[in-house]
Amino acid sequence: MPRERDVLEVDVLFVGAGPASLGGAIRLAQLYREHNAAVKAGTVPGPELSTENILVIEKAKNVGDHAISGAVLDPRSMAELFGDFLAAGCPVESVVTSDEFWLLSKSERVKAPLLPPPMNNRGKYVASLNKIVKWLSAQAEALGIQVFPETPGQELLYDGDRVIGVRTGDKGVDRDGNPKPNYEPGPDLHAKVTVLGEGPRGTLAKQLDRKLDLCAGKNPQVYALGIKELWQMPKGTVAAGQVIHTLGFPLAPETFGGGFIYSMADDIWDVGYVVGLDYRNPLLEPHAEFQRFKEHPAVAALLRDGQMFRYGAKAIPEGGWWSIPRPYADGVLLIGDTASMLNSMRLKGIHLALKSGMLAAETCFDAVRAGSPLSSYWDRINASWIRNELYSARNFHQGFKRGRVTGVINAALGQITGGRGFGIYDRLPGEAGYERMEKLVDYFGRNVPGFERPRYDGKLTFGKLDDVFRSGTKHDENSPCHLHVADTDICATRCAHEFGNPCQYFCPAAVYEMVPAALGSPAIQKDGFADSGKRLQINFANCVHCKTCDIMDPYQIIDWVPPEGGGGPVYTGL
Repeated sequence: MPRERDVLEVDVLFVGAGPASLGGAIRLAQLYREHNAAVKAGTVPGPELSTENILVIEKAKNVGDHAISGAVLDPRSMAELFGDFLAAGCPVESVVTSDEFWLLSKSERVKAPLLPPPMNNRGKYVASLNKIVKWLSAQAEALGIQVFPETPGQELLYDGDRVIGVRTGDKGVDRDGNPKPNYEPGPDLHAKVTVLGEGPRGTLAKQLDRKLDLCAGKNPQVYALGIKELWQMPKGTVAAGQVIHTLGFPLAPETFGGGFIYSMADDIWDVGYVVGLDYRNPLLEPHAEFQRFKEHPAVAALLRDGQMFRYGAKAIPEGGWWSIPRPYADGVLLIGDTASMLNSMRLKGIHLALKSGMLAAETCFDAVRAGSPLSSYWDRINASWIRNELYSARNFHQGFKRGRVTGVINAALGQITGGRGFGIYDRLPGEAGYERMEKLVDYFGRNVPGFERPRYDGKLTFGKLDDVFRSGTKHDENSPCHLHVADTDICATRCAHEFGNPCQYFCPAAVYEMVPAALGSPAIQKDGFADSGKRLQINFANCVHCKTCDIMDPYQIIDWVPPEGGGGPVYTGL
């Protein structure tokens, strides 16, 4: 079957319909309209610019389906973009009405008498990113912007080293890559500027970095995994706007992380846990740690008589200022989580994503109208409050390298030293999280514990498959697996012996499973490691698109790519 592709040409292509891309597209449309008004008034030369030449593509079946965050919203960017954003209809849950910070031991809770300044959420809003993204999409379309869901970006298109657009994913392909009766080749989208707002660990951004080495001279990006559930409580029992953050139980002192509990409208608790993806224990299971967190008496008391109804997980870029890749190249810009625009010290990134998209829009406008260089985007970032905020938190996550106590001390010093903390030369070094994972023998010695499957009661605590069901995740079973493992022999031999196949544990959706090898299958040897007798089974239909596997695999042989057909979670209300 011929695979002829349609070609669509636009001014600016935004990849990923998150807050960064949608905010950027809206800001660009505003600039187009201001320009057109000036052209009509005769104050600037033409031609006029059409907002129909601004395109946003999204891998999910519907815009917002894959959008998940905590979230406490800093309204700064919303106010810059919309003015009175509440009057414009921005769907926040509540203004923050109370703010607490809990220190947890195994059975006790101590409420901090004073809030750490970065955790002060006065004037902020509890919000659902899913709802905000859907609203932003409606605002964009009202301005004439084209928004195409179910259109994943699969491959960057180049002219030499210049990015000229994106090839989108084919539809109607079976598990073996063969066309089905409904086969439709993905179109090639050509753009004067391509803006990558794919979220953390973006597929196209990875391709771009491999080609152009955008991360040269930067700290390696380090991530955390955020896992959350929504709980429906009895009517009239939960006032919206409560914000609680926790530190301590259940994580060991050596591991970065903490909990969050926010109250939303309609008597809903938003409860979640963040685990740094730079832990040392190869058998650590973030999902299990989250379930243990809910068993703490103080947390369990809040959830008593409630019912869990929604689940999700997402990687969080925690590297901060020193991990920002060069966010521009010829024909392309990086925004939002793709560009490490998140303040891990404040646990906030939506406002930074929006602002980065807006600054990218101004850069795109100058490029489309006058051919200005895209390097001015970095100048805009450095001249904005993005730089001030991220620079003041530049050494936050790195300070936890030696554990919770030193991390807290470093954060406190950072408040005094303008973010320097322990950094004698202003910059603490970082390392990729997967490099910190220790081999079984190094972490446990000779007494490696056997795996004992956790037991969950189905009322307060839940297994991975129960949670995946509540994520709304759906993938066509007869579609190509979107989790590419370069060499599964490593899984059956070397990884089994060195790390105990940690993919079984770090994935919060039971995607990776080591199963007994088929009877009669030949034994495998790899790099001197004997066959474990098990083979990797990938249950890709469970995938909630958190990308932890791509990030945390110790051999870096897993490559996450967008699935065919808009598959994935449906994060309603998350």
